[in-house]
Amino acid sequence: MSETPLVLSERHDGWRLVRLNRPDKLNAFTEDLHRALMAALLEAEADPECRALLLTGSGRAFSSGQDLGDRIRAIKQGPLDLGASLETFYEPLIARIRALPFPVVVAINGIASGAGLNVALHGDVVIAAEGAKLTEPFSRIGLIPDAGGSWLLPRLVGRARANALVFLAETITGAEAAAIGLVAEAVADEALMERAEAICARLAKGPRATLARLKRLMQASESNDLSAQLKLEREMQQISGRAADYAEGLAAFAEKRPPRFD
Repeated sequence: MSETPLVLSERHDGWRLVRLNRPDKLNAFTEDLHRALMAALLEAEADPECRALLLTGSGRAFSSGQDLGDRIRAIKQGPLDLGASLETFYEPLIARIRALPFPVVVAINGIASGAGLNVALHGDVVIAAEGAKLTEPFSRIGLIPDAGGSWLLPRLVGRARANALVFLAETITGAEAAAIGLVAEAVADEALMERAEAICARLAKGPRATLARLKRLMQASESNDLSAQLKLEREMQQISGRAADYAEGLAAFAEKRPPRFD
């Protein structure tokens, strides 16, 4: 009898659905889950037909974060080096999500806690079910936010709200997360996947090279000052203006038809 895969991957027309699949453990991260997810991302990156990726979770959670059962068992052997775990697993995962040459859509379908939430927030377009439960619970167990949480949160919601999220460690709903700008939008729970799949299908028909440049441009804006960002815009726009995507976009506009991007 074969074991249930820790990550499910489905090919669709121009995009892939990748689903964390430990529903009985709320899709909590283990070393094996990290490896399975990284393999799925690398497979999608190597697929020339993949132009967008949808990441979500099975069951009633996106991910509850790190599997603390693993931590409880390990600490019996002595003090833990949590920094090594971050360096070996979470940091490469985040780097891969951000480096993929196509947009990553994240659908937060339920519980998203700690590192699980922070991994989700690294997506390019993040949406949540209205009833999803989002929390930064680190301070409750004597830890600080990781998986990029301390960097992401102030940029997404501002210092005041970010501080409240991490100091108070209170749970908010997907609807509340959308209201403060933590996610792009909140969708009725039963309509979440339909909306997420529609976003992916739309991106898959978009200008592939342009969307890859756009992803790099928006990421650069997170650390560039205005002068550096203006320079990067100019350089990328020079490339875009000479590329096939723009020629097709202009032709489609002139001919009053939808564009057909390569």
